[in-house]
Order: sequence, then C-alpha cells, then structure tokens
Amino acid sequence: MELFQHIFRTAFICFILTTPCHSQYPPPPFPDYYPEFNRFESAKKLGAFVEKDSTFFRLFAPRATKVLLELYTRHDSEISNTYHMQKDEQGVWEFQLPGDQSGLYYAYRVHGPEGPGEMFDSTIVITDPYARAVTTQNNYHHNAKGIIWNQSFDWENDTWMTYPVEDLIIYEMHVRDMTAHPTSGVAQRGTYSGLCETGKRGGLDYLKSLGINAVELLPCHEFANIEPPYNDSTTTIRNTWNPYARNHWGYMTSYFFAPESYYATDGSMEPDAYSGIRGRQVNELKAMIKTLHQNGIAVILDVVYNHVSQYDYNPLKYIDKKYYFRLDSTDQFLSYSGCGNDLMTERPMARRLILESVRYWMTEYHVDGFRFDLATLIDRQTCQRILAEARAINPNVYIIAEPWGGGYDPMGFADIGWAAWNDKFRNAVKGQNPFDNPGFIFGKWERENSQLSIRRYPTGTLRNDGGLFRHAWQSINYLASHDDYTLGDFIRIGTGEVDPHQRRYLFEPIIRLTPGQLRLHKLGAIFLLTSQGPVMIHAGQEFARSKCIAFTADPDTNQGRIDHNSYNKDNETNYINYDHITWNRSLVDYYRGLIALRNQYSLFRKVTKKQLSFLDMNHEFGLGYHIRANRDEAIVLLNAHPHRSVSATLPDGSWTLLVDAVQAGLLPIRADVKGNIVVPPSSGMVLIKE
Repeated sequence: MELFQHIFRTAFICFILTTPCHSQYPPPPFPDYYPEFNRFESAKKLGAFVEKDSTFFRLFAPRATKVLLELYTRHDSEISNTYHMQKDEQGVWEFQLPGDQSGLYYAYRVHGPEGPGEMFDSTIVITDPYARAVTTQNNYHHNAKGIIWNQSFDWENDTWMTYPVEDLIIYEMHVRDMTAHPTSGVAQRGTYSGLCETGKRGGLDYLKSLGINAVELLPCHEFANIEPPYNDSTTTIRNTWNPYARNHWGYMTSYFFAPESYYATDGSMEPDAYSGIRGRQVNELKAMIKTLHQNGIAVILDVVYNHVSQYDYNPLKYIDKKYYFRLDSTDQFLSYSGCGNDLMTERPMARRLILESVRYWMTEYHVDGFRFDLATLIDRQTCQRILAEARAINPNVYIIAEPWGGGYDPMGFADIGWAAWNDKFRNAVKGQNPFDNPGFIFGKWERENSQLSIRRYPTGTLRNDGGLFRHAWQSINYLASHDDYTLGDFIRIGTGEVDPHQRRYLFEPIIRLTPGQLRLHKLGAIFLLTSQGPVMIHAGQEFARSKCIAFTADPDTNQGRIDHNSYNKDNETNYINYDHITWNRSLVDYYRGLIALRNQYSLFRKVTKKQLSFLDMNHEFGLGYHIRANRDEAIVLLNAHPHRSVSATLPDGSWTLLVDAVQAGLLPIRADVKGNIVVPPSSGMVLIKE
C-alpha cells in the first residue's frame, strides 16, 4: 500500500502537469460521513502557554473520554507527573499549574471510544499539535514531547519586506542543502545559523551575489524525517520503496507551530537519539529570518496543510481521526495527496488550526509569505480566509498556490486573489518532459503550444489571451522546482547528450555544460527573466545543477544515475556543491546579469499588455517583443531554432545591446544598433533604447 501511495503521488503530479488548462475549482466534493462533528468548535486559546503566573494546557479533543497530561523534567524520561484534565462543553480539555513551567516537557494520553475506524490509543504518548517547540526521537514513530516555550527574541525593529509581488525574484531552496556541503565553507553547515554566516563561499553571501530578493524555503515546520527501516519485515509497515528510509524535503508535517529541529545547531539524525532538546530551533530560525531581512531578502515558507505525516505518532490522528481527516465509507483515510491521508480542512477546528498557524508564522517569525503545497486540497472557504486574515496582518503578504492536488485550478486561485505556480509557462518554455515533450527552447512545441499560444507567456499568461490569470502578478513564472528533473538535467537529457539511466562514477563530465546545452540554458533564462509576473528560480538552476545520485552506504541500486525525485536523500545528491558553480561559471554570470537587468528596469516586470507588442521575426521559432513604459523602451529577441539564424527589424531609433548569446547585464555590449539585426541559433538578445 505504501509503495502504491509513493508511486501514486509521483504519477498523479505528472498527470496533473499534462492536464489541459481549465478551471476545476472547487475540487470534486469530498465526502463527509460525520457532518454532525461540525458542531464541535471552540474559540479558546489552545496549546501550552504562560499567563498571570500560571501555566495553562489546553487540548481540543471533543470525542475523547479522558485526557491525561504528562509532564517531564527531561526530554528522554519515561517518568512523568500525570494530571487528569477537565473537559468543557466545547470539547476543550484543560489543566492549570501555578508558576512559569517553561523549559519542562509535556505530552498527552488520549482515551476515546472504541469501534470501527477509531484510532484512540492511550498507550501512545502524543504531543500537542499547538506545541511551539518539539523534541523528537529519531525513529519512524517520531516520538515527541512538546517544550513549554516562553522565551523572548529581540527582533531589533525587524518587520516584513515590502516588495510588490511582481518585483519578486524568488530562489526556491532547502535550508540544509544550501550550506551542508563542505564547499560552502560554512562552519555550522546545514543549519539555520549556517545560512547567516558571512564571508563564506556559500549561503548568505552567495544568495546576495545573485541579486535575488526572496527565498522560498522547503518545509520548515517540524516534520517526520524518518520512514520505516528499509525492507524490514519486523515493522508494522514494511518499507519496500525507500532505501534511504528518510524524508529529506519535509513534505510530511508533524507540527504546524514548531520549527524543524534538525536544522538547529544541536540537530541530530543519530538513530534513536533526540533532536531539538533545548528548543534552539525557535530562536535560530528567527535569527535566520531577521538576517535575511537585514540583507533585503524576503522569506516565503513552503507549507503543507493538506495532509500530515504518514508513519509517525501524529497527534491529529490520535486525538480524533474522524474529526480531522477525510475518510471513505469504511473509515479509511482518503489520499488524493498521495501521502496516506488528507486533512479535512473544512472541519471548523482544522480550519482554525490552519489559520492560526498562518497568523503565528507571520507574527512570531515575521514570515513574508507562503507557498501552499497541493493547494486544491484546501477547501475554498479556508483559502479565502487565509488570504483575508493574512492581509489583515500584512497587506503585502505573498500567498502562492501549488494549484493542483484535488484537481487542477490556477484560474480558481486567481479568482480569489491568490498567485500560483505557472506550470504552463514552464512546460511551454522548456517542455513537459525531456523524452517526448520538449518545449520552445529546443526548437519544438510542447503539445499544448504553438507560435500563437507562446505569446501569452511574456505578457503574464493573462486570461484574455487564453491564459490562466486575471493579473500578471498572479503568475509565478518558473522553469524548474524541487520536483522532477532539475533544469540542468532536463536539458542534458532533452538534447540526447545524457542518458539518465546510465550509471556513472565520475560526474564532472556530464555536469560541465556543452556549448549547445549552455545556449539552451541562456535562451530559457532570457525568456524567464523578461516575462511579466514574479520569477522563481530553483536553487542551482543558475549553474545547471545536476542531481546525480551520490554513492553512499545506502542500498540504492540507482546510485550514479540522474535523479528525478530526490525527496529522500540527505546527501550530496541534494547538497549545493559550490565547486560545480565554477564548472559552469558563465551561466551563473549570465543569470546575475539578467537579474540585475530585471531589477534595474521595471519594463521587465510591471507593464500592461498594451505596453508590450510583438515583432515579426519571420520564423516559427522566432519570438520578439517591444516593451514601452514611461520613457523606457526595450526589445527582447528569441530564436529557438537550433540551426538557423533569424533576423528582425528594430523599431526606429538607436538601441544599446545589453544581452546576447554570450553575456548579459547592465554594461553595453554594443551601442548605436539600428535597422536589421541577426539573432544566432538557440540564443536571444535584449536591447534598451538610447
């Protein structure tokens, strides 16, 4: 079953990415076999908190028959002080202790009715879903205790970044991967604190050198890092699909208010040891966000509210499975997410948990925005509330959907005021897959596209052009993300120069770009960074990052091959290797130049459709556009034909060439350009009017 779920999630995402563009929101109606549970609702403050010289504990468990509070002095102690909690009429269980109990550890035992489909189990100690900090044991049960947290943090007048959404150049990255490799030069590698270190080859200084102004962090909510041991028949769940027995990317949330402890300076993955013992992860993540803000970089969190972790003692499953989850007629978890369970976001207290989590990360961690994983699995009313309540705190908050999961609906999210990942842009420019559906930069048309339809993407994929969005700022344009092949590997495979299934022991020969591969990368980069709408760059895209599977002691028969789904590899497969940047330095410099150009000229990010007109390039794979705004004018010329040059006639006036097939930036390559201009094969140009 677990293998099926893993395969299903991958296959489902691939299916969604090839689905024709049409609105399908709200998703197909999910059944609710227990609508009477909607009456259980409370407005009381939940969690463990200190107020008026007392420590309060509150847990919402409306159908529980008894709840015991377990209080511990040590993180690894099995000996506790046990307290019987009292239940109010709304289903909230409460207990109050005199004094400030901060620093102690706590958990619950929940007793409940027995019967078909129930998961109440008082033999299992579970942690508060509202815990602000959690210490967890390194096994697939993810045994956890909450930490009573009452520490302050000096934000030094820090607040949210105020970039308009259309100005964003987002760098999608994994906290650990950014500094975990020794080539980063960072002392505290793979941690929140490591990302703050300056004067180092990797991490913060590298991000600043690119010119990006936002990072989108793969999940930082406390998640289930470990899956059941590989091929171990003694476990209740036999893992036949993951030889690493790890979940590295973080899309298995355990606690929606606690930061991931593995990224703290005392984080650990030693088997059966504990991570997050002292709660350092809280203030270290806050310090990282403050440091990024001080350096002009906004922070967007990738959040997973559509399902919870599958194998651990997730509290929501043991507090009340029938309240919190979408079930079928036999009380089995529904799994449109492909991850074993789907949260019933429309249930009143599930919705409240999501909304309070969003508000908490904004106010307590100064997070600037969120990218919502598999967002169509979140019901429409909750989505509308998310936007309204987040904007009430910060009117400039960035709310971004991954617009699939229970359907495919970027149009529906646009209708309610969200932005969304634009997979149609990605597919049109690079293609849907490198084997039989390449896109424009290869001099081919991805199945849905043509010369006519490709024109909708530079203007923001607007609905009036047959696109998805009401406004260009809603289109998060990108060419690659953590999912599937990196852009570098997509191009290596798409050109036919690299076989992803071939096993290699030396990676440098394929990582170093050939001249043809380099031309395709630069062509795609021009298209991306001169199109209207926010931009997202996958970490390492700027140096054609490859995910050649590292050779480790893990029993993976695919080591040495190219990976398309590296979710389970906490190793050099995923880590940013800064030596690889030097191998493809010219591409990095090209991205830096285009980013500087986009930042300098608002023409490339905030003009209306009327201010952009297309030129006649006299070729199927020639695309040119003339942008005019205020006193500035720019020309973008793209030639995707792999063998033929294409000519274009420039509008009247003198033009300065800033981008060609070799270099990009703000320094003139050639001035006083007039009349006819020739664009070489698989290349582009950008000119600014003098």
